[in-house]
Amino acid sequence: MPAPPNAHRWLLPVLVVVVSLMVGGGLLARELYRLPDQQPDAILALPTSTARPPDQQPGPGTVELTPDAAAHPQHDAISQLLQTYFDSINNRDYDQWKTTVTRARIQAKSRAEWLKDYQSVKDGSILVYRIDTITAQDLRVLVGFTSVQDAASAPAELPGAACVQWKLSLPVTIEQGHWRVDSVAGYTTPEVARC
Repeated sequence: MPAPPNAHRWLLPVLVVVVSLMVGGGLLARELYRLPDQQPDAILALPTSTARPPDQQPGPGTVELTPDAAAHPQHDAISQLLQTYFDSINNRDYDQWKTTVTRARIQAKSRAEWLKDYQSVKDGSILVYRIDTITAQDLRVLVGFTSVQDAASAPAELPGAACVQWKLSLPVTIEQGHWRVDSVAGYTTPEVARC
């Protein structure tokens, strides 16, 4: 016996609703169960609350990133920039340091002055917490690190401190097509604490 004419009229709308729900559910399930994007080039770390013993300060000189910092699209470039920046300080290599900073910073710090400022400094336990985009040409990088130096060379904020934990926001800008660390003075007040 043939179906009544009204039954065919409801079949198409019901079929459309059922198919739509199935497609929507499938897309939702795919998003919920999708594996997170991997960041194989970044060294991921989480902030640690355990202090290193004095004889193990300042810690390793490798730049590490929190998962938040590693999620930024420029994390590779910034990680490499900061690695070279800190390596130049630890190796007392002024020429290498000049490749990581803006012209304004180079002009503000002569080789002799730079070598004097960093003559006993060793930086380590370097962790990039965040990378924030300000404009297409400017970033702010929240970084923490530990610095050891002769007590006589301690920062003005902590006179006599041979080991200092720093946290500061570094302005990073594009200059001549490359990311460079810009001048910090006047822009931000670093957090400093004795180790």
